[in-house]
Amino acid sequence: MTRTDRRRFILSAAAMGASAAWSAKAAPSKVAWTERRDLYPQGVASGDPGPDSVILWTRRPAEGSSIPLTLEVAEDRDFQRVVATTQTEANAALGWTTRVLAGGLKPSTEYWYRFTDPQGAGSRIGRTLTAPAANDPRPVRFTFVSCQNVQQGAQNAYRRMTWEDERAPAGERLDFVLHLGDYIYELVFDPAISPTNYDRTNKDLVRYKTGRKIANFTIPVTVEDYRQVYEAYLLDPDLQDARARWPFVTMGDNHEFSWQGWQSIAVFGGESMPAQTIRAAANQAWFEFQPARVTKPGAGLNAFDAPKVTDTPVTAFDDHGLGTEPNNLTALATLTAYRSLRFGRHLDLILTDLHSYRSEEPTGRKGTEPFSPRPYQQFMPENVQKVLDAGRTANGGKPPATLRFGDQDVPNVCKDAPPQTILGATQKAWFLKRLKASTATWKVWGATQGVLDRRADLQNLPASFPKWPGAGYAGFGGGDHGAAYVERGEIYDFVRDHKITGFAAVSGDRHSFWAGRAAKALPPERFEPVGVAFITGSISAPGMAEALQYNMKKDDPLRPLFLVDRPDGGRPDVTANMLMRHGVASCLEYAKSRDVQKARAVRNPDNAPHLDFLDVGGHGYAHVTVTNKAMTCDFVCIPRPVTRSATPDGGPLRYRVRHEATLWAPGAEPTLRQTVLEGDPELSI
Repeated sequence: MTRTDRRRFILSAAAMGASAAWSAKAAPSKVAWTERRDLYPQGVASGDPGPDSVILWTRRPAEGSSIPLTLEVAEDRDFQRVVATTQTEANAALGWTTRVLAGGLKPSTEYWYRFTDPQGAGSRIGRTLTAPAANDPRPVRFTFVSCQNVQQGAQNAYRRMTWEDERAPAGERLDFVLHLGDYIYELVFDPAISPTNYDRTNKDLVRYKTGRKIANFTIPVTVEDYRQVYEAYLLDPDLQDARARWPFVTMGDNHEFSWQGWQSIAVFGGESMPAQTIRAAANQAWFEFQPARVTKPGAGLNAFDAPKVTDTPVTAFDDHGLGTEPNNLTALATLTAYRSLRFGRHLDLILTDLHSYRSEEPTGRKGTEPFSPRPYQQFMPENVQKVLDAGRTANGGKPPATLRFGDQDVPNVCKDAPPQTILGATQKAWFLKRLKASTATWKVWGATQGVLDRRADLQNLPASFPKWPGAGYAGFGGGDHGAAYVERGEIYDFVRDHKITGFAAVSGDRHSFWAGRAAKALPPERFEPVGVAFITGSISAPGMAEALQYNMKKDDPLRPLFLVDRPDGGRPDVTANMLMRHGVASCLEYAKSRDVQKARAVRNPDNAPHLDFLDVGGHGYAHVTVTNKAMTCDFVCIPRPVTRSATPDGGPLRYRVRHEATLWAPGAEPTLRQTVLEGDPELSI
């Protein structure tokens, strides 16, 4: 590297708020290091690897305002071949965290790193990997994960991942872990008030120093509160081991800020409240605890110049639904996390932030309640969802004033609103530009939330059921691109019109495994897939199957559509998978005969031609391999992670199912080939 390259590297590190370490000739360590994990309670981590650099992280609390640390990077675990040494500091202003951008490294190479304080007390040793060079033709392997709730579950999936990777041949190990959000759950339950959730025990995880009580939980309201929950989560041994083994690529979802929040607005019980100070605090804490190549306020090494904002009602919005209130814009600008990373010849990973810039979710607006009457409170007519999503552009720019539902004419509360955007105008333009410019074989959209439709053919219910008031298919409400029809259509039309091949979306958030093809519309409209899409089950957060098992009453008239009780009294079979995959006739046949083949034989092929797999009770992770010819995605599903496994492998598997997409020609339709590798996915196929 030239002196100019090195100077550019140092400036890049400063822009990210990191110190810089530059590689040199390998030599034995000169640092007196003794491992003291107790002094580095959250361990070490690495993130956002490039072909010649990676960000390294630790947290070292101390007395006073800061503590100097020495970072070493080596080619071996014994630190006899140290290639980089630099000084950094952990300081109280950043929650005692520090970030170092280690550069001048070799591509596709394993490195080891550690931090040491002036007394020789050292962190645990971390392992990391640089990305392959842009022209490297070898396969790239990664897992993608989401939704870890340390208060209510065990992180057994990480231990399974670690156990398998340690035993994999050197050329078949993971290159990185992609975390698609809900890294923390900011809602904390007091075990004295809420000791359990379903069959899970609420741990006494954290007591916020400030906090705000909402219903039966408490939310963080200051940066110190958010730090507390990150610190508590990173004490989990399986999560900490995973961060020490692989570089993570992370993107926040909703719980890193606020459960039902959007932009800098928090929503509880259907009521909105301005939360600019909370958004700014959440963004700062995310930056402090996630080693990532993001943009934050101010320049300087290891600095976050948090601006002063006030909680002011956001009442004015631009043509894309972005609140123009100055404090809202300032709070959002404290962190720009959308970015792309290249891994060799075959993978361009394009990450988007789906909560900071989104407009108000239309199906959750006041006035939409009549569309979800009992016993159909989980549903909303698909045709209504589409009109609400389109806002003032519905019906060719002539939105109806009312929407017919059964014998009611319900006011259209979105007739004057802009069409829904989840990406926001600026980020969407960036995303499409990145897609078009990509030269990688596979262009993988890291979308924290799912993009696949959720619907059921309630119009086909027999007369013995309460009448569905809708005119056709039923959706399950909005919240992600599964019901953001206008924006999703814009993206997929762009992919089609520019003949982009190798387009795939990977997502989390739904706490369930989904595999299918990305299409802007389903029958009776034209079904035209332009890519493939996968959603991973949660690491540990409860999902729909648990909620149904504990909340759906035995005499609910719709119970056969969601659950079928077993003769042995065990956990019910989850027919909700069949409902969204095959339709109501399959559910009712299975409830009658308990014969899977008979149930599939009466499926409605138009209900979900885009879906190949669905498990709303799935926990675990997804393992991806991309090559010049194909993309494979293995769903690795573990039993419900209520308690920590006692075995080194993280416990047994429920199943391992592979979906493979062969690279398709421009203009052709993608297909998926499914193989059950282990276990029994039951009603998920």
